[in-house]
Amino acid sequence: MSFLSRVTGSPRLLLVGVAVACVAAVGGALVGQYRFDMLPCPWCTLQRLIFLVLAAVALLAALVSPLRRPLAGLGVLLAACGIGTSLWLHFVASSSASCALTMADRIMQALGLYDAAPDVFAPMASCADAAVSLLGIPFAMWSLALFALCGAACVPALRARRN
Repeated sequence: MSFLSRVTGSPRLLLVGVAVACVAAVGGALVGQYRFDMLPCPWCTLQRLIFLVLAAVALLAALVSPLRRPLAGLGVLLAACGIGTSLWLHFVASSSASCALTMADRIMQALGLYDAAPDVFAPMASCADAAVSLLGIPFAMWSLALFALCGAACVPALRARRN
């Protein structure tokens, strides 16, 4: 049995992969922020939060068999929220000169994350300034692709008859 068929046949391994990919995405964003001065906007930091919550949900789903299906469903919903956030950032927010006091700002402030973990969650740029590309592809589209892959990777755990 090949590695790929083993992974795709195991919802548990897919969920662990989702958790690792989400944490790596936030790690990559932090490297971009602190090493390459790619400063985040409020929508960028909201994406970070969604990635971290998705990582926690996927890891918990992988570890707790009785909760695997409902948590995988929550993972799909979180991935959909991430896709929506990525689309909003790319098509709407990045076109505005200011994105202060948007829904992303309100969510992050209400959760207290700007104060609790400013190195990770404090926005430092406007959405227009934060609209950067990596290899010619806007960062928001990279996030969208990863959210889509993570959502798709949660689906086998939803369909699995055995946990």
